[in-house]
This record gives sequence, structure tokens and C-alpha cells, in this order.
Amino acid sequence: MAHKASAIVMAGNGTNCEVESAHACKTAGFQKVDIVTVWELLDGEYSLDNYDFLVLPGGFLDGDDLGSAKAQANRLLHTSVKKTGQPVLDQFKHFISEHKLVLGICNGFQLLVKLGLVPALEGKYMEQQATLTFNDSGRFEDRWVDLQVNRQSNCVFTKDVESLYLPVRHGEGKFVASDKSVIDTLKAGNQIVLNYVDPDTNEPTQKYPYNPNGSQSAIAGVCDPTGRIFGLMPHPEAYLHRTNHPRWTREKLPEEGAGVILFRNALEYLTSR
Repeated sequence: MAHKASAIVMAGNGTNCEVESAHACKTAGFQKVDIVTVWELLDGEYSLDNYDFLVLPGGFLDGDDLGSAKAQANRLLHTSVKKTGQPVLDQFKHFISEHKLVLGICNGFQLLVKLGLVPALEGKYMEQQATLTFNDSGRFEDRWVDLQVNRQSNCVFTKDVESLYLPVRHGEGKFVASDKSVIDTLKAGNQIVLNYVDPDTNEPTQKYPYNPNGSQSAIAGVCDPTGRIFGLMPHPEAYLHRTNHPRWTREKLPEEGAGVILFRNALEYLTSR
């Protein structure tokens, strides 16, 4: 039976895209959207149990001092909720078991990977199987990229989407698996959702700057086996309106930006369960 879906956008400790991410949820049609800091979650003022959609936005968690999102991952893995004494990790596990949705963008993707929520091969959640490390260019990359969507993937967020053009803004965006078998399993299970592509050939590429970080197999985004947890380095919340596009004064573009569809697909899934 259809119900009104709600979204929680986690902020604090260096995130800087929470307002845009919340706006993306509202633009897609979510009626209840709360921006909640990690400390409010840990204190017990808010609970994931009261929401359907968790967004982990981009930014620089804890200054990336221990590597991208590593400090936040450790905090969530080893801290209990102040009011209840319940490990905060239990909230995440229950959230996932209820078939709810999680989207991690850029720093949020890094967090998902280091928490072991993606790729979670063979259902092994909370086991880190890959990482996101320094770009091959040795510099912070701020550019727009062409993306190919794997139509064979069961990712909820990219339903009926064939391609995307979105910006990346990161210094540690290179997807690296713990070993080659991880990449092979990702491919076999269609868990590679997005690839960086060469706009001239429309094929996945390792060529810079089309692949801005040198990610293995041109990986820009992956999901868990269920397709309900999705992490990507490009920023869909940064393209919600045609004026966000770098060539909006020179091209005829739809009023709505291409990033909205990921959030709208999330809402459609949640309200049709």
C-alpha cells in the first residue's frame, strides 16, 4: 500500500552538500525531509527507524584526515546511541533489513564503502571490500563527466536511465577493489551501476580526464546486491535545474536537471511498496 515517504539527510563533521541534497529530495516529491547531524543521531534525538530514505551527502568528513570518511566510519561502527545504549550500527542494519533506501554521494559513497554497505558482495555487509583513494592526477578534480548507466543493474535509483552528465568534485575518487575477484564479481552481478565514458566513443574509459580519477574498470558508482544501497562519486544534487548546467546559456535544456531522476526513482520505489 502506498505511503508518504520521508528522507533523512545526514550532516555534520565536514559535510557541505546537505542543503542541496535535501532540496533534491523535496524537488523529487518527498514531503518530509530532515537534515540531521551525526551527533543528533548519536545522542538519540533522531532515529533512522522513523525514515524511509537515508542520504549521505558529499563533503569532507573530519577533514579526510584519516583518509576519506574513515573517521566517520569508525565512529558509526563503534559508537552507541547515548539515550538508549543501542549500537548505532544496529539502526543501520535494521534500516537495511526493512528494504529502505540508502544513497551515498561522493564523501557519502566513501563512507558507504568504508562501512561495508557497498558493494557487500554475497550479502557480506559491514565488511570492507574496496576503497576510494587518491586520484591518479594527484589533484582535486572539479569537472563534469559523461556517465553510462548499466541497464542490467537492479539499482533502484537508475531505473529507466541510460546516461547522465554530472559534476565530480573530489580528491579521493579512485575506486580500488581489494583484489581482482571483487571486480569480477561486481561485473557478474551487475553491481557496477555507473561508468565514466569517453564522450567520443560512449564506451567506458581509463582515459583522463573522461575518467577523472583512474577508477578500476571506469567505476563511478556501485550498488549492493539488492540495488537499494547506491554509492556514486558524481553529484546528482548539483544538477537539479537547467541553470546548474555549465552550458545552460548556450544549449536548450529541460527545465529540470538530470540529477532529480535518481531521487524521484527512490520516491517511486518507496511509495509503491
